This record gives sequence, C-alpha cells and structure tokens, in this order.
Amino acid sequence: ERDALTRIVRPFLEDTTTIAAGGIIRIVNGCRVEAGTVTEVRLPTGWLARFQVLEYLRAFLAGRMGWSALDATLIISGAFGLFKRPLVVEAGGYATDTVGEDMELVVRLHRHCRERGIPYRIEFVPDPVAWTECPESFRVLGRQRDRWQRGLTEVLLRHRQMLLNPRYGVIGMLAYPYFFFLEMFGAAIEVAGYAVFILAVVLGRASGPYVVAFLLVAVALGIALSVAAVGLEELTFRRYPRMKDLLALFGLAVLEGFGYRQLATLWRVRGLVSVLRGKKGWGEMTRKGFAAPAS
Repeated sequence: ERDALTRIVRPFLEDTTTIAAGGIIRIVNGCRVEAGTVTEVRLPTGWLARFQVLEYLRAFLAGRMGWSALDATLIISGAFGLFKRPLVVEAGGYATDTVGEDMELVVRLHRHCRERGIPYRIEFVPDPVAWTECPESFRVLGRQRDRWQRGLTEVLLRHRQMLLNPRYGVIGMLAYPYFFFLEMFGAAIEVAGYAVFILAVVLGRASGPYVVAFLLVAVALGIALSVAAVGLEELTFRRYPRMKDLLALFGLAVLEGFGYRQLATLWRVRGLVSVLRGKKGWGEMTRKGFAAPAS
C-alpha cells in the first residue's frame, strides 16, 4: 500500500536498536486492483483462496503479534521486511542454500546480536500492508506448503544449537523450542494422532467421552483461534467492509477444521519427507495476475 513504507519505518524511529521490522501480508485475490493499487477489498471467489485469507489473518494477527510482544519474532516474511543494512551485511546477508532464506536471516540476526552482545529489537508491525497473490489450485498450493515446511525445517536444524540454550534468552528458551517441536514436528504428530484415533475407534477402544474430548481439542480449539483472529481483524483494521465477507470469514473459521486443515497438515508432512529426501528448489508457482472481479 502507498503508506506501507512510511508505517513500517516507525520502529526504527522510535528505537534506534531496531534492526528489522516486518509488515502484514494480505491476499489480493478477489480484490479490485487499479493502476497497482487495491481500491476495493473483497474475499476471493474460490474456496481454496478464501481459506488462505483466514490462515493469513490467524498467522499474522494472532501469531506474529504475540511473538513480537514477547520480543521473540523469528520470521519476517520475505514479501515485506525492512532491515538495517549494515548489520545484515555484517551478519552475512541472505543465505542462498535454503528455500527459507527470509526466516534464516532473522534467526541468524538473533544469533549474531546475542553472541556479540549487540542491543537489538526485531519487530512486527501489523498495519503496513503488502498484498500477495495466493495459489488457487491444490497442486500449486501443495508445492508452496511443501516449500514452506522445507524452509522452516532447514533453518531450525541449521541453528539447532539455539534450542533451549539460555544464552539466547527468550528466543532460545521459548520461541525456538516452540517452532522446533510444534511447527517442525507438529504436523507429523497431528497425523499420527488422527491415525491412532481412527484405529482406536475402529477397534472399539475409544469411549464416547474420549471421542468428544478428542474432537474438541482437534477441531474446536482451531475454530476458536480462527474466530478470534477474524474478530481481531474486525475490531482493529476492518479491511473487509462488506458484511457478507465478514460473515463468510466466520463461517470459514468453522469449516476449515473439517478437511482443509487436515489437507494442509498432510502437505506439511510431505515437506518433512522432502527434507529427508534432500529436495531443493522452489518448484513452479503459477500466478494468474490481478484481474479485477466483476461487479
């Protein structure tokens, strides 16, 4: 957006120790775009893209805002980040041997500063916006999520000496363990949980209260987080002014837990397998362009 750079530079002006800041990424599919500017925000027409809108809201407005509040930001999206150039150059710049170069740079900056006693802050700023086109086919989306999981895994294994290391403060003791155990292995654990659950039901080893409790944990918690993210969007930025879009987002928060979330989990597991197989590269990412929707 036109004022995005003005907004994202704010942390650098307020605190001279700020070395990096990331803005929010929003999905442009379905929006009206004129002369390179989003003039009307709408939800995409396709269900696959709509689910991704919900994912982005949850990831940025819940996840990254929370980590930033704890001074524990580990990821700044490559699509929209601002860095203090001299320190980035000093730390070695972007790595060229990983598909997760955006996260790898941020993690390396944490290490670089903490190992040398350099005062620093890495911030997430929720109001400057960069718009991105998300995949609208299962094939391309699957490749993207495979790549995201490969990149995250490569970064976490590369810097594993930070894991539970008090030398790195809240990063080593909280953020890194969370990403290492829950983001890297969480998908595999979730799939294993589904398999054991189905097996227990088939063999008649699962009691009624157990089945209800499992569904509440596996589905209801995810729904609650998504609904909270949509509510936060409505209370703060209100990027989706049309009531039917807002109601659709709340509906998606419920539907996501029945099919789409499990599919996204399988893609993440495939990403782990790709790491074990030594897969490299981004893969083909087909884009349709910013075609304005019909009125």
